[in-house]
Amino acid sequence: GDSESPPGSRFVCTSLPLDAAGAGCPVPMQGGALPPEEELRATVLQLRETVLQQKETIGSQRDAIRELTGKLSRCEGAGGPDGKGATAAWRKELSKGKDTMGDLPRDPAQVIDQLSRTMQTLKDRLESLEHQLRANVSYAALPPELREMLQRRLGDLERQLLSKVAELEDEKSLLHNETSAHRQKTETALNALLERVSELEKGNSAFKSPDEFKVSLPLRTNYLYGKIKKTLPELYAFTVCLWLRSSASPGIGTPFSYAVPGQANEIVLIEWGNNPIELLINDKVAQLPLFVSDGKWHHICVTWTTRDGMWEAFQDGEKLGTGENLAPWHPIKPGGVLILGQEQDTVGGRFDATQAFVGEMSQFNIWDRVLKAEDIMNIANCSTNMPGNIIPWVDNNVDVFGGATKWPVETCEERLLDL
Repeated sequence: GDSESPPGSRFVCTSLPLDAAGAGCPVPMQGGALPPEEELRATVLQLRETVLQQKETIGSQRDAIRELTGKLSRCEGAGGPDGKGATAAWRKELSKGKDTMGDLPRDPAQVIDQLSRTMQTLKDRLESLEHQLRANVSYAALPPELREMLQRRLGDLERQLLSKVAELEDEKSLLHNETSAHRQKTETALNALLERVSELEKGNSAFKSPDEFKVSLPLRTNYLYGKIKKTLPELYAFTVCLWLRSSASPGIGTPFSYAVPGQANEIVLIEWGNNPIELLINDKVAQLPLFVSDGKWHHICVTWTTRDGMWEAFQDGEKLGTGENLAPWHPIKPGGVLILGQEQDTVGGRFDATQAFVGEMSQFNIWDRVLKAEDIMNIANCSTNMPGNIIPWVDNNVDVFGGATKWPVETCEERLLDL
């Protein structure tokens, strides 16, 4: 009850009941060893500290993965350069073989491998702790509840650790795949851009209008050709006109052929070997007085009617020949295949290189009537533009194969100057 404690009595020891010893001060054991409960508590504290360290490590690993993912996103979000100067720089870098992905500060695969090794080390430490615990603590001396709780905690820790290792492996694999995919996507986009730039530099841009193009067949092969997507209806008369340029010898080959089932030579225009240019209708032949193998542009037209098999041949607007009895009273069969540059032995195929057209052609048009000589002259001298009413010369109606190409064509006036 005194307000001041006498000297020497500041520290008071209070005796505690025996049943409170477990919750209070540790009771010394014989031989100086700690009691099992205290040993267990120290071990659990140590485990708890290990778990906290693992959580911190996992947190830093997640941060590293987030940082890498962010860098990937920034790579994917970066817009491609535009403008000629930038494109030239891209071309230069690509020609050097430089990695267009850009330099990552570290290889993501190495970072993830390091994280996986760290997790494995933690797992080894945990197993070591478990072995020490089993060696140092007599399980028989522990209450069953504490034993079960410790085993349960250890089991949970191991499962969490294995789960985290598996998760890291998945993230590593995903990151690797994303990196490869992004690299490939970048290379593909860059190559496509460079190809497009090359096309533009060569002048192979979109045609100013759908008919301002030519088909180029520069080699005598059995695989370069053009194909008209549309087919012909049944015809009782026709006019076919086209511009062509060729200096091939002997003979320019086959500017076009039309084949139907049962008749590969339904309509063919061909100059083969040392023969003159021939027009075939239903495999019947008329020789035409046309001379076009001088390497200059020429406008040619052929007309035909089933009535008496009458035909006409025009070169550069002038009628140079006419005749009759070419497959008279035979209607042109519908539904066949129209090929530019090759002679068909079967419908759409069996080409012969010796009969292939070598050169360029443009403005291939077909009408279902015999055009007047005046109309043909106007088309040839560029004073009128008359698309064929059956087959007009338009870009999306002509496909090219085997290395044949479509290019912007010279103007009609430029072709006239070439005559």
